[in-house]
Amino acid sequence: MAAAPAAESTGTPAPEPSTFFVSPPPAAARGQVAFDKVFEAAGIAPEERDRVAKTRDLLASLPAGTDATIKKQIVEASLKAFGVPIDRIIETGAAEIQALEGYIRVGESETQSLLQESESRIRQFEEEVARIRTVMSARVQEQQAVVRACNEQKLSVQQVLEFFGQEAVARVVRESPRLHDPQGPPAGAPGQPA
Repeated sequence: MAAAPAAESTGTPAPEPSTFFVSPPPAAARGQVAFDKVFEAAGIAPEERDRVAKTRDLLASLPAGTDATIKKQIVEASLKAFGVPIDRIIETGAAEIQALEGYIRVGESETQSLLQESESRIRQFEEEVARIRTVMSARVQEQQAVVRACNEQKLSVQQVLEFFGQEAVARVVRESPRLHDPQGPPAGAPGQPA
């Protein structure tokens, strides 16, 4: 059974996915499609779906080498014998194909929205990472500037201390309650004045 040509081939815009459904279609968990629920969401009644399924089964039961014309005669005769209107089967089959096309479009639309939102969030995270890296780099540069400035200041003060001599500096450092002797334990250690 040939499907009606797609809207894109006629030059008219394709219908919105929501126009295919009377209620929201089910999500496809892990890519598995619940076809009956999709058709139900499209408003296709169970007895109509059953007619299409039985026709499909009847076609599948015919021997593979049977001529197409003979297949058609057999199927049509069987359907007429049971009082099944062929036009309704064709209509339902076309409706099922439209519902499946709509379901594909709904999924594509939702996937596109998810991808756009995810890309936006990734950009935000990347911008935050770049901002953090900028802060880290600035902090490292600041610390390097502090180290340089402190070392320059230490050299300047060291000249003053060298003027008074190493022995005098060592004695004052040992006797001072607020200085730490670089060769001894820190002030406040057992046996040292606090």
